[in-house]
Amino acid sequence: MKTSLEVEYWVVDDDGDLVAPDSLLDEFEWTDPEFVEPMLEIKTSPCPSLAELREEFLGRVGAAVAAARDRDKRLVPLSTPLFAAPSEIPYRDKRGTDLQRRIVGPTFDDARVCAGTHVHFEQSNPVDQLNALTAFDPAFALVNSSSHYRGERILACARPYLYRRSCYGSCPDQGQLWPYVDSVAEWEDRLESAYDGFRDRALARGVDPDAFDDEFSPYDAVWTPIRLRDAFPTVEWRSPDAALPTQVLQLTTELRSIVADADARGTVVEDVDSVTDDAEAVTLPPFDAVERVTDAAIHDGLENPDVRRYLSDQGFTPSAYDPLADRLPDSRITKRRAKELRLEAASWLEADLERQHRVRA
Repeated sequence: MKTSLEVEYWVVDDDGDLVAPDSLLDEFEWTDPEFVEPMLEIKTSPCPSLAELREEFLGRVGAAVAAARDRDKRLVPLSTPLFAAPSEIPYRDKRGTDLQRRIVGPTFDDARVCAGTHVHFEQSNPVDQLNALTAFDPAFALVNSSSHYRGERILACARPYLYRRSCYGSCPDQGQLWPYVDSVAEWEDRLESAYDGFRDRALARGVDPDAFDDEFSPYDAVWTPIRLRDAFPTVEWRSPDAALPTQVLQLTTELRSIVADADARGTVVEDVDSVTDDAEAVTLPPFDAVERVTDAAIHDGLENPDVRRYLSDQGFTPSAYDPLADRLPDSRITKRRAKELRLEAASWLEADLERQHRVRA
C-alpha cells in the first residue's frame, strides 16, 4: 500500500514574523504554495515502504529547512500561528478564496490559520480504508500542535475546532467528518449531494453560476477530514495537525499498520442489535461513538481518559506521543510572545531533523 505525505509549515523570518516563502517555492519541485501567503507545503512521492517514506520525507523537510535558513527564514511546525491578525495571513488566490468566503460566510477566515498534515494511502479496498480512517479520526490528538487562536487558548486542539466547527460550521458537508459508507457509489452520491448543496448556497448568495462552475468541481468542493481522491488514486486522511517530522512519521507508521489490517481483513461496524458472521473483520465503533470521542479530543486532547482509552482500543499507543501543544503555555499569549514561540518551534523542528540525521548516519 503505497503511502505519501503532505505537511504544511508556517514560514517566518528571524524575528518570528510571518512571511511569504517566495523563492523557496521555486527551489524544489516537491514544495507547493498554500492558499495563504506565509505557508508552504512539502510533499513526498508515493512510497511503497515506510523506510522509503521516512528517508524521503526527512530528506525533503531537511532540504527545505536548509534552503529557508539560507534566506533568513525558518519553518514552523505548529497548526496555528498562535497570534496573528488577518492582515498577517493574506490569501494567495484572491479570486478563489473570495468566492469561498462569499459562500461559506465570514467564518471562512478561520481556515486561514490552520496548518495540517495529509496522509495518502493507495486505494486497495477503499470502503474499508475510508471507514477505518473515519474511526481513527480522533488520532489527531496524538500530534496536536496548538491550542491558541489570536493569542487565546481556545480548546486543547485548536485546528480541528477552527477548521471544522467554526469555518465549516454552517456547511458541515464541506468540512466535517462524514459517516461510514457501504460502497464507493454511496460516497460519490454524498459527494454529488454536497456539491449540489454548496452550489445552491452559492447561487442563493449571488455568486454567478459560471464563476462557480469554473472554480469548483465535486471533488474539490469538499474539504472533509477523509476523502477519496482521483489522483493516484488515494484515500486521503487530513485529520492531523502540522507537527515535527518524527511525530508525523510515528503517527503514519501506526496508522498505516492499522489501515493495512483493515484493508486485508475488511471492516464491520459494531452493532449491538445484530451479530456479524465475519469473525475475521476489524470491528469499528458506531459512528456516534466516533463523533463523541472526536468532540472530546477537540476539547481536551490526550488529557481526556476516554480519548486515550478509545485510541488504545483502536491500536494506537497514546503514551508514546508528546504533542507540541503540551510544550506551549496554557495562558493567553501576546503577539511578541507568539513570535518567540514560533522561533522556538522552528528550533524544535531543526533539532528533530538533526537527531534523525545522526541516527541515519
